[in-house]
Amino acid sequence: MRVNLDVSIEIEGAQRHVGDIRGDDPADACFQYAKEYLDRANARPISISLPLQKEAFSSGKTRCFFEGLLPEGFTRRSVAHFIHADEGDYTTILESLGKECLGAIRIQNLEDMNEKEYYEKLSIARVTALAREGATKSAQLVTKAHLSLTGASGKVGLYYDRDHNDWYLPIGTAPSTHIVKQSHIRLEGIVINEQLAIRTASHMGIEVPDSFIINVGNSEDEDVLYATERFDRVLETEAKKISGMARPYRLHQEDFAQALGITSTQKYEIKKAGYYRQMFDLLRNYSSNPIEDQRKLWNIVIFDYLIGNTDNHLKNYSLLYDERLKGIRLAPAYDILSTCVYPDSTRDMAFYIGNECSLDDINRESFRTAASEVGLGSRFALKCFDDQCQGFRKALAIAVQELSELGFARAETIAASILENGGIRNY
Repeated sequence: MRVNLDVSIEIEGAQRHVGDIRGDDPADACFQYAKEYLDRANARPISISLPLQKEAFSSGKTRCFFEGLLPEGFTRRSVAHFIHADEGDYTTILESLGKECLGAIRIQNLEDMNEKEYYEKLSIARVTALAREGATKSAQLVTKAHLSLTGASGKVGLYYDRDHNDWYLPIGTAPSTHIVKQSHIRLEGIVINEQLAIRTASHMGIEVPDSFIINVGNSEDEDVLYATERFDRVLETEAKKISGMARPYRLHQEDFAQALGITSTQKYEIKKAGYYRQMFDLLRNYSSNPIEDQRKLWNIVIFDYLIGNTDNHLKNYSLLYDERLKGIRLAPAYDILSTCVYPDSTRDMAFYIGNECSLDDINRESFRTAASEVGLGSRFALKCFDDQCQGFRKALAIAVQELSELGFARAETIAASILENGGIRNY
């Protein structure tokens, strides 16, 4: 089946054609920048791994970046089933979902270029179904709305009208404002867990997006959703209107797997390969403020260890571009939770810290070794580590109190398990 997809990107609120993905079939599909885009005086690459060039990129490099825009796991399988496509055919799935991706990229075929965009209001019954039916319902919504959100958990991009507390499903090319996730059927209390972790990180001075819990019942798993404001979407007071609502404009982002040209299947560092060193090198070479962003990344690395987040893989860190694609910064921390509170979860971190991978073997000296490997001064790096160890329990206690006052008493039990099973237990 021949592949012919248009790739565009939003720059300062306007959609720009940047190139095409073409091939005789998905296996040999290649991305190539359009000549008119390359001829622009202010042309910028859409990925660090796809620098500006006249020649088409290999099918492998093309797949690595663009498949990185797609959901994984059950959601991907469900979408493939709904659209009658093979799960491995990433271009057909991308064609179906690529109108609203993470970042500012849009993927369309020529027949859909003038598709209407609007917002469809969700009744409380549909929001409740999203909470109670989990990933199945989210897969149906993302298929209908052509939304492509990375990750294996059930999630959907929605538009939130904060003034009226109403939720809308973006249709066509309409942008979403929030990512909404369901509780995980196998991991109890995961919504409260993530909100507890994010609030604790915020109290530790780590930059995180605004987030909150949507409660449609009695605060139990089947009654709650986790909503995170998209840091790659910006609302302005004088914005264009869609269905009477202000239209957000898109900022581009890419996760570290995409930027490094590493496939989603290799997002965990199974054997020591210097993933952290590569991430810090990216910041040194491409960040608009490399010193500040290296400090931010180091503090996230420490926090993941202390709270026991072993799912801190390459796709859970991102680079955020400015509206002209000119400046690049480390994105706020996201998808942070304590996996160590679940007995069946791995004790191995996603990356090596120094020479250790197991949460049970990592210690202060591991961070000294890691600091040297990534190019940070030992004194600075260990001061960050000691400061976080000293402030962690207080920050966690504040987050517990905040969630308890909102009616989520389970936060106290989760916090106790973090102190018993996370990296913080050693300090």
